[in-house]
Amino acid sequence: MELLAVVCLCLLTWSGTTFAAENGPGVIKMVVKQGGDAILPCSLSPRENIVQKYFEWKRDGQKEVFMYDSTIHSNNGGTGQDEQFRGRISHFPDQLQFGNASIVIRKTKVTDSGKYTCDFPQLQPKRRGLIELVVGAAPEPSVTILDETKAWALLQCVVKGASPKPQLQWQDSGGNMVPAKDPQVTDRGGSYDIILQTTVTKTDNYRCVATQKEINHQVHAEIYVHLNAPETPTGWIVGGVLGGLLLLIIILVITYRKRRGGL
Repeated sequence: MELLAVVCLCLLTWSGTTFAAENGPGVIKMVVKQGGDAILPCSLSPRENIVQKYFEWKRDGQKEVFMYDSTIHSNNGGTGQDEQFRGRISHFPDQLQFGNASIVIRKTKVTDSGKYTCDFPQLQPKRRGLIELVVGAAPEPSVTILDETKAWALLQCVVKGASPKPQLQWQDSGGNMVPAKDPQVTDRGGSYDIILQTTVTKTDNYRCVATQKEINHQVHAEIYVHLNAPETPTGWIVGGVLGGLLLLIIILVITYRKRRGGL
Protein backbone atom coordinates (compact mmCIF):
# COMPACT_ATOMS: atom_id res chain seq x y z
CA MET A 1 0.00 0.00 0.00
CA GLU A 2 1.36 3.40 -0.96
CA LEU A 3 1.06 6.44 1.25
CA LEU A 4 -0.80 9.30 -0.35
CA ALA A 5 0.86 12.63 -0.82
CA VAL A 6 -0.82 14.32 2.11
CA VAL A 7 -0.74 17.96 1.10
CA CYS A 8 -0.81 20.31 4.07
CA LEU A 9 -2.91 23.36 3.21
CA CYS A 10 -0.96 25.46 5.67
CA LEU A 11 -1.31 28.71 3.73
CA LEU A 12 -5.09 28.71 4.06
CA THR A 13 -6.57 30.70 6.91
CA TRP A 14 -9.31 28.61 8.45
CA SER A 15 -11.19 29.68 11.58
CA GLY A 16 -8.86 28.90 14.45
CA THR A 17 -6.90 26.10 12.81
CA THR A 18 -3.20 25.68 13.52
CA PHE A 19 -1.13 23.25 11.51
CA ALA A 20 2.01 21.55 12.78
CA ALA A 21 4.84 19.88 10.94
CA GLU A 22 5.03 16.31 9.72
CA ASN A 23 4.92 13.70 12.46
CA GLY A 24 6.90 10.91 10.88
CA PRO A 25 6.93 9.75 7.24
CA GLY A 26 3.66 10.62 5.49
CA VAL A 27 1.91 11.66 8.72
CA ILE A 28 0.72 15.19 9.36
CA LYS A 29 -0.06 16.32 12.89
CA MET A 30 -2.68 19.04 13.03
CA VAL A 31 -3.81 21.05 16.05
CA VAL A 32 -6.98 23.13 16.24
CA LYS A 33 -8.77 24.98 19.01
CA GLN A 34 -12.06 23.52 20.16
CA GLY A 35 -14.93 25.07 18.23
CA GLY A 36 -12.77 25.91 15.22
CA ASP A 37 -12.88 24.22 11.79
CA ALA A 38 -10.17 21.77 10.69
CA ILE A 39 -9.17 20.93 7.12
CA LEU A 40 -7.87 17.38 6.87
CA PRO A 41 -5.74 17.39 3.70
CA CYS A 42 -5.53 14.43 1.29
CA SER A 43 -4.56 14.54 -2.39
CA LEU A 44 -3.46 12.04 -5.00
CA SER A 45 -0.05 12.62 -6.47
CA PRO A 46 0.29 12.80 -9.39
CA ARG A 47 -3.09 14.50 -9.77
CA GLU A 48 -5.90 12.25 -10.90
CA ASN A 49 -9.57 12.96 -11.50
CA ILE A 50 -11.48 11.24 -8.67
CA VAL A 51 -15.01 12.45 -9.47
CA GLN A 52 -15.97 8.85 -10.33
CA LYS A 53 -13.72 7.21 -7.75
CA TYR A 54 -14.34 5.82 -4.26
CA PHE A 55 -12.59 7.08 -1.14
CA GLU A 56 -13.34 7.09 2.55
CA TRP A 57 -12.22 8.79 5.73
CA LYS A 58 -12.10 6.93 9.05
CA ARG A 59 -10.98 7.81 12.56
CA ASP A 60 -8.82 5.37 14.50
CA GLY A 61 -9.51 2.79 11.79
CA GLN A 62 -13.13 2.27 12.84
CA LYS A 63 -15.45 5.27 12.89
CA GLU A 64 -16.65 6.32 9.45
CA VAL A 65 -16.08 10.04 9.09
CA PHE A 66 -16.90 10.54 5.40
CA MET A 67 -17.47 8.37 2.34
CA TYR A 68 -17.49 9.36 -1.33
CA ASP A 69 -18.49 7.05 -4.19
CA SER A 70 -19.01 8.51 -7.66
CA THR A 71 -20.94 11.62 -6.51
CA ILE A 72 -22.77 9.69 -3.76
CA HIS A 73 -21.35 10.64 -0.39
CA SER A 74 -22.11 10.76 3.34
CA ASN A 75 -24.01 14.04 2.99
CA ASN A 76 -25.88 12.93 -0.13
CA GLY A 77 -27.40 9.47 0.10
CA GLY A 78 -24.44 7.72 1.68
CA THR A 79 -24.89 5.57 4.78
CA GLY A 80 -22.74 4.40 7.64
CA GLN A 81 -21.39 7.77 8.81
CA ASP A 82 -20.78 7.79 12.56
CA GLU A 83 -23.29 9.93 14.47
CA GLN A 84 -20.46 11.98 15.96
CA PHE A 85 -19.69 13.49 12.54
CA ARG A 86 -23.18 13.75 11.09
CA GLY A 87 -23.83 17.20 9.65
CA ARG A 88 -20.31 18.41 10.44
CA ILE A 89 -18.27 17.09 7.48
CA SER A 90 -17.90 18.65 4.04
CA HIS A 91 -15.56 18.10 1.10
CA PHE A 92 -14.41 20.11 -1.94
CA PRO A 93 -16.51 19.02 -4.96
CA ASP A 94 -14.80 21.43 -7.35
CA GLN A 95 -11.40 20.02 -6.38
CA LEU A 96 -12.18 16.35 -7.01
CA GLN A 97 -11.09 16.66 -10.64
CA PHE A 98 -7.64 17.56 -9.35
CA GLY A 99 -7.40 14.55 -7.04
CA ASN A 100 -8.22 16.50 -3.87
CA ALA A 101 -10.07 14.33 -1.34
CA SER A 102 -9.64 16.72 1.60
CA ILE A 103 -12.48 17.22 4.08
CA VAL A 104 -13.47 19.84 6.65
CA ILE A 105 -14.63 19.05 10.18
CA ARG A 106 -16.86 21.88 11.42
CA LYS A 107 -17.01 23.06 15.03
CA THR A 108 -14.40 20.64 16.31
CA LYS A 109 -14.70 18.99 19.72
CA VAL A 110 -12.04 17.53 22.00
CA THR A 111 -13.55 14.11 21.27
CA ASP A 112 -12.67 14.57 17.58
CA SER A 113 -9.00 14.10 18.44
CA GLY A 114 -7.52 10.96 16.93
CA LYS A 115 -5.80 9.40 13.92
CA TYR A 116 -7.60 9.82 10.61
CA THR A 117 -7.03 7.82 7.45
CA CYS A 118 -7.93 8.79 3.90
CA ASP A 119 -8.28 5.57 1.86
CA PHE A 120 -8.66 4.76 -1.84
CA PRO A 121 -9.16 0.99 -1.41
CA GLN A 122 -10.18 0.35 -5.04
CA LEU A 123 -7.07 1.88 -6.57
CA GLN A 124 -4.11 -0.32 -7.42
CA PRO A 125 -1.91 -0.06 -5.56
CA LYS A 126 -4.14 0.97 -2.66
CA ARG A 127 -3.30 4.38 -1.28
CA ARG A 128 -3.78 5.89 2.15
CA GLY A 129 -3.22 9.27 3.79
CA LEU A 130 -2.56 9.62 7.53
CA ILE A 131 -3.54 12.59 9.71
CA GLU A 132 -3.21 13.00 13.47
CA LEU A 133 -5.70 15.56 14.75
CA VAL A 134 -5.47 17.20 18.17
CA VAL A 135 -8.39 19.37 19.27
CA GLY A 136 -7.56 21.68 22.16
CA ALA A 137 -9.83 23.35 24.69
CA ALA A 138 -8.60 26.69 25.99
CA PRO A 139 -10.81 28.04 28.81
CA GLU A 140 -10.05 31.37 30.50
CA PRO A 141 -8.51 31.17 34.00
CA SER A 142 -10.52 32.08 37.09
CA VAL A 143 -8.63 34.12 39.72
CA THR A 144 -9.60 34.82 43.34
CA ILE A 145 -8.15 36.07 46.63
CA LEU A 146 -8.31 33.14 49.04
CA ASP A 147 -7.00 34.91 52.12
CA GLU A 148 -5.41 38.25 53.00
CA THR A 149 -4.05 40.42 55.78
CA LYS A 150 -2.77 43.99 55.73
CA ALA A 151 0.63 42.68 54.67
CA TRP A 152 -0.06 39.83 52.21
CA ALA A 153 -2.66 38.14 50.02
CA LEU A 154 -3.01 34.51 48.92
CA LEU A 155 -4.09 34.35 45.26
CA GLN A 156 -5.50 31.34 43.43
CA CYS A 157 -5.77 30.68 39.71
CA VAL A 158 -7.97 27.83 38.40
CA VAL A 159 -8.22 26.45 34.87
CA LYS A 160 -10.72 23.65 34.20
CA GLY A 161 -11.08 21.30 31.24
CA ALA A 162 -7.99 22.50 29.35
CA SER A 163 -6.54 20.37 26.58
CA PRO A 164 -3.69 20.05 25.79
CA LYS A 165 -2.22 20.67 29.25
CA PRO A 166 -1.46 24.39 29.71
CA GLN A 167 1.37 26.02 31.61
CA LEU A 168 0.18 28.49 34.28
CA GLN A 169 2.18 31.47 35.54
CA TRP A 170 1.48 34.40 37.85
CA GLN A 171 2.81 37.79 36.74
CA ASP A 172 2.80 41.31 38.19
CA SER A 173 1.75 44.44 36.27
CA GLY A 174 5.25 44.70 34.78
CA GLY A 175 5.04 41.20 33.31
CA ASN A 176 7.52 39.80 35.81
CA MET A 177 7.00 36.24 37.01
CA VAL A 178 5.72 35.95 40.58
CA PRO A 179 7.02 32.88 42.44
CA ALA A 180 4.23 30.38 43.10
CA LYS A 181 3.62 27.02 44.74
CA ASP A 182 3.77 23.82 42.71
CA PRO A 183 0.59 23.53 40.60
CA GLN A 184 -2.14 21.07 41.57
CA VAL A 185 -2.99 19.07 38.43
CA THR A 186 -5.92 16.72 37.84
CA ASP A 187 -5.93 14.66 34.63
CA ARG A 188 -9.47 13.96 33.44
CA GLY A 189 -8.69 11.66 30.53
CA GLY A 190 -6.86 14.12 28.32
CA SER A 191 -8.29 17.35 29.71
CA TYR A 192 -6.77 19.01 32.75
CA ASP A 193 -7.90 20.93 35.84
CA ILE A 194 -5.04 23.01 37.25
CA ILE A 195 -4.75 25.16 40.39
CA LEU A 196 -1.85 27.57 40.95
CA GLN A 197 -1.46 29.61 44.15
CA THR A 198 0.89 32.44 45.07
CA THR A 199 1.35 34.83 47.99
CA VAL A 200 1.96 38.52 47.17
CA THR A 201 3.13 41.27 49.51
CA LYS A 202 2.53 44.50 47.60
CA THR A 203 -0.36 46.40 46.06
CA ASP A 204 -0.51 45.74 42.30
CA ASN A 205 -2.44 44.25 39.38
CA TYR A 206 -1.68 40.56 39.10
CA ARG A 207 -2.47 38.24 36.19
CA CYS A 208 -2.59 34.49 35.78
CA VAL A 209 -1.40 33.49 32.30
CA ALA A 210 -2.33 30.11 30.75
CA THR A 211 -0.20 29.10 27.76
CA GLN A 212 -0.86 26.15 25.42
CA LYS A 213 2.07 26.01 23.04
CA GLU A 214 0.63 23.13 21.01
CA ILE A 215 -2.31 25.21 19.82
CA ASN A 216 -0.44 28.53 19.89
CA HIS A 217 -2.87 29.91 22.43
CA GLN A 218 -2.49 32.16 25.45
CA VAL A 219 -5.15 33.64 27.70
CA HIS A 220 -5.06 35.42 31.04
CA ALA A 221 -7.21 36.81 33.84
CA GLU A 222 -6.35 39.74 36.13
CA ILE A 223 -7.04 40.68 39.73
CA TYR A 224 -6.22 43.86 41.68
CA VAL A 225 -4.72 43.51 45.15
CA HIS A 226 -4.65 46.45 47.60
CA LEU A 227 -2.64 45.88 50.77
CA ASN A 228 -2.68 48.14 53.86
CA ALA A 229 0.63 47.24 55.45
CA PRO A 230 0.71 47.98 59.19
CA GLU A 231 2.60 51.15 60.18
CA THR A 232 6.19 50.33 60.93
CA PRO A 233 7.72 51.43 64.23
CA THR A 234 10.25 53.58 62.38
CA GLY A 235 8.08 56.67 62.60
CA TRP A 236 7.57 56.18 66.30
CA ILE A 237 11.29 55.71 66.85
CA VAL A 238 12.23 58.82 64.88
CA GLY A 239 9.54 60.82 66.64
CA GLY A 240 10.71 59.57 70.03
CA VAL A 241 14.33 60.45 69.30
CA LEU A 242 13.45 63.95 68.10
CA GLY A 243 11.15 64.48 71.09
CA GLY A 244 13.89 63.34 73.44
CA LEU A 245 16.41 65.69 71.83
CA LEU A 246 13.97 68.60 72.08
CA LEU A 247 13.31 67.84 75.75
CA LEU A 248 17.04 67.62 76.41
CA ILE A 249 17.60 70.99 74.74
CA ILE A 250 14.84 72.58 76.85
CA ILE A 251 16.33 71.15 80.05
CA LEU A 252 19.80 72.40 79.09
CA VAL A 253 18.45 75.88 78.33
CA ILE A 254 16.58 76.06 81.65
CA THR A 255 19.63 74.82 83.55
CA TYR A 256 21.85 77.34 81.80
CA ARG A 257 19.51 80.23 82.62
CA LYS A 258 19.29 79.20 86.28
CA ARG A 259 23.05 79.15 86.52
CA ARG A 260 23.30 82.54 84.87
CA GLY A 261 20.72 83.94 87.27
CA GLY A 262 22.58 82.64 90.26
CA LEU A 263 25.77 84.39 89.38
